[in-house]
Amino acid sequence: MDQELEGRWEAETDAGWAIAEASGNVVGRVNLREIHLDEGGAQVAYWVLPNARGREVAGDGTATACRWAFVDLGLHRIELAHSVLNAASCRVASKAGFAFEGTRRSALLHPDGWHDMHLHARLNLD
Repeated sequence: MDQELEGRWEAETDAGWAIAEASGNVVGRVNLREIHLDEGGAQVAYWVLPNARGREVAGDGTATACRWAFVDLGLHRIELAHSVLNAASCRVASKAGFAFEGTRRSALLHPDGWHDMHLHARLNLD
């Protein structure tokens, strides 16, 4: 674990895990970011290597991290945001139990310019 991530883990503001196959090969990562224990919220983010895409790796990893956050941390709400151009992330959000809440216009600067972002959320009541 790099020192920056380790510091955020110790500060209880971020948590992250590798997603690995049964063989031990890492195929992705899932992170809970901007954890606010006092407010009961966080954001989830993930990435998956191209050779593992389409195998529900991101959805399963996201759902597992959220279960941990709801049960062990006692969080109330977790948000997931992705570019409106990323249809695969929309499918991941849905499969992981996140409800679509709307579009944040021109909300994030990517290398190719400003992107509108879909906002999804999951509650511990879902």
